[in-house]
Amino acid sequence: MGVGEDFVALLGTKGGPAIRTGSPMPTSSLLSLGGQRVVVDAGLGVTRGLCDQGMALKDIATVFITHLHSDHYLELGPLLHTAWTAGLKTPVRVWGPSGLATYFEGFFLSMKEDIDTRIEDEGRPDLRDLISCHVIRAGEAITEGAITVEAMPSIHPPLTESWSLSFRGAGRRVVFSGDTAHNPALVEFARGADLLIHEVMLAEGLEALQRRIGNGDDRLMKHWLRAHTLASDAAAVAREAGVGALALHHLIPSDDPAFGVEDWHRACAPQWTGPLHVGRDGLRIDLPPKG
Repeated sequence: MGVGEDFVALLGTKGGPAIRTGSPMPTSSLLSLGGQRVVVDAGLGVTRGLCDQGMALKDIATVFITHLHSDHYLELGPLLHTAWTAGLKTPVRVWGPSGLATYFEGFFLSMKEDIDTRIEDEGRPDLRDLISCHVIRAGEAITEGAITVEAMPSIHPPLTESWSLSFRGAGRRVVFSGDTAHNPALVEFARGADLLIHEVMLAEGLEALQRRIGNGDDRLMKHWLRAHTLASDAAAVAREAGVGALALHHLIPSDDPAFGVEDWHRACAPQWTGPLHVGRDGLRIDLPPKG
């Protein structure tokens, strides 16, 4: 990847933590603005997804985690440990909910023998000294290099620390909804963005998905309906916000052969007629030329 590239790569596009034969991987993305790269969420598969995009893991410097559901951070520790074994020796700043500090305490404890051995036997710097955790707070601008980040609480009960994120840099702006129920406040938050990346559900696929999962009860369906957004509502947010393009991410369902790209287009069509990207693992969305 060369300096000056402006794009988003959707590394894993599945809503929810379970994977099955042939299914996409859970949520993670790579944002590049002016050649500066940021990892957004770190679900299972993020490490391979970054490598497939041509990113050297040792160059990871900034990670944002939108919330602490496993499909968004299960591979965070393993990603950074693998980057360390691949030559990482510079600091990594991880932004997200306050619980990330506890997560890393547990991860470092679980890997203590390996980390200590590699420091002694291979002369590596201490991974535990390279990673720092920082808490996202509403209304506080975050500056990472040439990128400015703003956060707005998303609606994702029962979690209270769950974020929508706006990234501005190189004359571009990209907004991630994060996991959220339909949130009218996103209209103003995403106003005029070049790209809105919004989680989505397909209403007609939910009952079949619940049956396929098989080990939950009606609380799972209630969670989806109170904590996630139907595709038509995401499309309406994009239209009202006047964004340049809409990308569908964190698809629910994502691996049901009864539903395909045309169903997502059909669900969005009454509200959105602009550029539409239906998420799939490895999809790279190049931001349009400026001006």
